[in-house]
Amino acid sequence: MSLQDGQDYYALLDTNRGQVLIDLYEQETPVTVNNFVTLARNHFYDGLRFHRVIDGFMAQTGDPKSADDAQKDAWGSGGPGYQFPDEVRSKLTFDTGGQLAMANSGPNTNGSQFFVTFGPAAFLDGHYSLFGKVVTGDDVLAKLTRTAETSGGQETPIAGAVPDKLLSVRILTKNK
Repeated sequence: MSLQDGQDYYALLDTNRGQVLIDLYEQETPVTVNNFVTLARNHFYDGLRFHRVIDGFMAQTGDPKSADDAQKDAWGSGGPGYQFPDEVRSKLTFDTGGQLAMANSGPNTNGSQFFVTFGPAAFLDGHYSLFGKVVTGDDVLAKLTRTAETSGGQETPIAGAVPDKLLSVRILTKNK
């Protein structure tokens, strides 16, 4: 574990649209936060794209393949080379926008991809490790280029949409 007792952890997402500050839930989801902090401190997220942004739903990033235009058809399928179990906590719910959670391809398949919700999304409760909440930067999230739209449960890419970049993720701490 790279998390230290007595510290409150935050993530500062630097994007090409501005900054988003997120309070991480290190007490409730220590394994997930530890993974995220470790990847961020090792610059894993630097230069990746928000490859999946759906208006009214969420913005997703964290796929290392998204740094390479030549791999565009595979964006959304990459990870850090390992997976770890879910940390789903019943008291953490997607009841508002600005919730930070791990993206996955099914139970216990967390890796590096994560998303931030734009509004309440109760249908996600119990299925994703929710591990933080936006403190400031909702206006930045609103500026992210939408890359897909949904209709009737189908997701369709938006032609010509150029995904925004996640320039870096900096981890900040303060004493509790």
